[in-house]
Amino acid sequence: MAPKKQASKPTPEFLPAEAAAKFILRKTKLRPTIALVLGSGLGAFVGEFANATRIPYAKIPHFPRSTAIGHAGQLVLGTIDNLPVVGMQGRVHLYEGYSATQVAFPMRVFARMGVKAVILTNAAGGINLSYSEGALVALRDHINLQGANPLIGPNDDRFGPRFPDMTRAYDPDFRRFVAEEGKKLKLNLHEGVYLALAGPNYETPAEILAFRTLGADLVGMSTVPEVLAARHSGIRVLGISCVTNMAAGITGKTLTAEEVFETGARVKTEFIALLKAVIPRIESSLG
Repeated sequence: MAPKKQASKPTPEFLPAEAAAKFILRKTKLRPTIALVLGSGLGAFVGEFANATRIPYAKIPHFPRSTAIGHAGQLVLGTIDNLPVVGMQGRVHLYEGYSATQVAFPMRVFARMGVKAVILTNAAGGINLSYSEGALVALRDHINLQGANPLIGPNDDRFGPRFPDMTRAYDPDFRRFVAEEGKKLKLNLHEGVYLALAGPNYETPAEILAFRTLGADLVGMSTVPEVLAARHSGIRVLGISCVTNMAAGITGKTLTAEEVFETGARVKTEFIALLKAVIPRIESSLG
């Protein structure tokens, strides 16, 4: 007789994620299958939501609260071209003192809400010399140098398998939608590999040189924990970076947070147009 499969141990985040999901769904009749995480300087997209319901993170049970500059810290549910969506206007980061599990917690909540796809956006430093400030980059892969992973610890099969595959962490079909719609919109669009660090300091020129050798095109301080948790739960992922500055040592300029927000504001129109074009195609692909 074959041995019985041993049940996975319940994880501490399952019941809180369930509670947060139920709280959010009680606030609206919408049942979104697409979620967005809007990074530094990119939160203005929620202004495009019709019939919007706004919920501060502080009011959602167990939800981590954003302390980073430029992150409004609220969940917004609404519609884009009559399609229901949920957007995070700001996220939390490891550098704020949160664990990788806490950073990824919203992905657990989205999974319990029935979300099937997530668009993760961020502001990033450009390593690839063919990029310029303001370029939009669809992520095709990542390198995790944050020294953290939200999947460490007991696995709960209600979220996903013990050893999730990351061969296609960034959905190839979603990337194709971005390429096709970006071409129509005549955008400065690229594909690239994102390297994630914990932050909060910007990188040194020597580190950037090493990261280029590793094959990184971009560097940032977010996104990867969310990708890992989303894929663990079977949520398909599109990642889009806005190159808000060229990384340390490339231009010789001193890096500042102000530059990040200024560039984000400058590409606002193009960024909104791209998302509005891609969301219906993602929705139609979910089946």
